[in-house]
Amino acid sequence: MTTIREAQRLGRAHLHHSPSPALDARLLLEHVLQRDRAYLIAHDDEPLGVDEEAAYRSLLKRAAAHEPIPYLIGHAPFMGLDFIVSHHVLIPRPETEQLVELATAWGRGKAAIRAADVGTGSGCIAVSLANALPQTEIVAVDLSQEALEIAAANAARHAPERVGLVRSDLLTALGPGLDLIAANLPYIAGHEWPTLSIGVKSYEPTLALHGGEDGLELIRELLPQAAERLRPGGLVLLEIGWQQGDAVAALARDWFPAAVVSVRADFAGHDRIVAIET
Repeated sequence: MTTIREAQRLGRAHLHHSPSPALDARLLLEHVLQRDRAYLIAHDDEPLGVDEEAAYRSLLKRAAAHEPIPYLIGHAPFMGLDFIVSHHVLIPRPETEQLVELATAWGRGKAAIRAADVGTGSGCIAVSLANALPQTEIVAVDLSQEALEIAAANAARHAPERVGLVRSDLLTALGPGLDLIAANLPYIAGHEWPTLSIGVKSYEPTLALHGGEDGLELIRELLPQAAERLRPGGLVLLEIGWQQGDAVAALARDWFPAAVVSVRADFAGHDRIVAIET
């Protein structure tokens, strides 16, 4: 029978295409065995059961076909928390943590804040803000009912009774009086779609990725809605594509002519967030 040590070796061989084959194999094995890393190390000579080995080999086959590991194991890390994910939501990215950090720095020390997370997906932004800014009244909106169900599960796990959930086309279901608007909307342009990895374009939801011909379709729709709903002294944070800073900043200035608009780079030095401070 295959031992835990042999299973990890098998996994690394199957997932040689991955940037992190050892990590991926371990995560899949932890998921199948429902054991943590320490257990795998301490019991590496323990054999897998027949059903466990079959389940593990099945997951390896799917991972070798570029299905993302978080979908296979059903969860992904973000801001130190573990979020449930499914094919109905994007996998949380480290780049998006920077948006949460900017919002947290802005909101820390302020009195009660009304915030909206637009296109919430897994709810990772809304839930993280609820944890970081306890004085915040936050509502998470999404057009996808399936995504809202995932967000609700994550809110119940990490921020019970702190996050409101509303099905809405952007901000249309919300009224004015918001202090903070955060949005990680689809921003992949049509010409970029063929360049995406197989794992992204084949398994993650197109609704949450494709932003129209130039990638800015939904950002154009959101900005006038945000201008009608943001209080003076408020903040809008938009996650954007790596070459969209100038274009999104120009759109933002059209709708917020008196605001301070800035483009923030990610850790790789690429455009990643447009901040609008009124």
